[in-house]
Amino acid sequence: MDAAVDAGTGQFELNEEQRAIQEMARAFASDRVAPNALDWDKAKHFPADVIRETGPLGLGGIYVRDDIGGSALGRLDAVLIFEALAHADPAFSSFISIHNMAASMIDRFGSDEQRQRFLPKLTSMEWLASYCLTEPGSGSDAAALKTRAVKSGGDYVLNGAKQFISGAGDSDLYVVMARTGGDGPKGISTFVVAKDAPGLSFGANEHKMGWHMQSTRQVVFEDCKVPAENLLAAEGAGFGIAMAGLDGGRLNIAACSLGGAQSALDKALAYTAERKAFGSKINQFQALQFKLADMETELQAARIFLYAAASRLDRKAPDAGKWSAMAKRFVTDIGFDIANQALQLHGGYGYLHDYGIEKLVRDLRVHQILEGTNEIMRVIIARSLIGR
Repeated sequence: MDAAVDAGTGQFELNEEQRAIQEMARAFASDRVAPNALDWDKAKHFPADVIRETGPLGLGGIYVRDDIGGSALGRLDAVLIFEALAHADPAFSSFISIHNMAASMIDRFGSDEQRQRFLPKLTSMEWLASYCLTEPGSGSDAAALKTRAVKSGGDYVLNGAKQFISGAGDSDLYVVMARTGGDGPKGISTFVVAKDAPGLSFGANEHKMGWHMQSTRQVVFEDCKVPAENLLAAEGAGFGIAMAGLDGGRLNIAACSLGGAQSALDKALAYTAERKAFGSKINQFQALQFKLADMETELQAARIFLYAAASRLDRKAPDAGKWSAMAKRFVTDIGFDIANQALQLHGGYGYLHDYGIEKLVRDLRVHQILEGTNEIMRVIIARSLIGR
């Protein structure tokens, strides 16, 4: 779906359908996510029941084709959805993003039979999905992954481990990158692995700084048998599949940062309008006003940048990958900084769980690391500039 840019304001003018999508996501987030976010965080509870409620809204296959139950929306539409959900809870929104990235890989690269077998239950959210690329010894250097898949009769036998996998142990399907050939990216293939596959197990839930409502565990393969029919595309196509998913994933996680940062600014505006010091509401002090003005300016700049990058990916612009990397780097850095400044404006109360600001700071910090660290984003951008 196309959106126009207003020359006078610089704002994207969303069309009627995009505004309806945005409002639907906001309404769900306000009703079902925001009232529970702090409790989920405190209890480290994975709200699978509420996650599954997003299926009937079309959020289980946002950019999956509609012949199989998907919503067939664009990347800008997806950004609007994840931004709206993240205003209520960035960790919740991020998991929906990860599920959609896994589902879209099956839709884009799977055979007709695979699409029919997996996608109806993924788009309905009856099944939840996780994405498995990172390993204990390979993060930014993804092409160095060691998990191996060896063909044995009608199966592949997988051995190895994946690290920092969101939803591990709770998700029903895992889109897994494993090595079927030699070293380097050309030796990597992609498999869809069911939770009940023999030889598949999960590590302990990690104790993390943020994203407490998401389980994060190792995914361990010990002579794990996966039917050969669960290989996506062909042997050796896996690295390309993984990278194709990441452009959109980077925009999604930037959108989660944007929504979280907007929430932090909204909280700061409300707090500073009520809090008094030295006989005045603190939002009457010019130094604080300047800080709020800068936060709003940076947030709006990040929003316009992200929407522009998403539009380029929708149009399949040749430089869409560079723009996705730039948007991910810029928006996640800005998002964390705004949340951190909002905490400072709350003073000691910002450090308390009940105010919700410290949770936003904890949740948004990891966005600068996952889907490719922001240092790797700079590498991608620089290489596009100098022709490497």
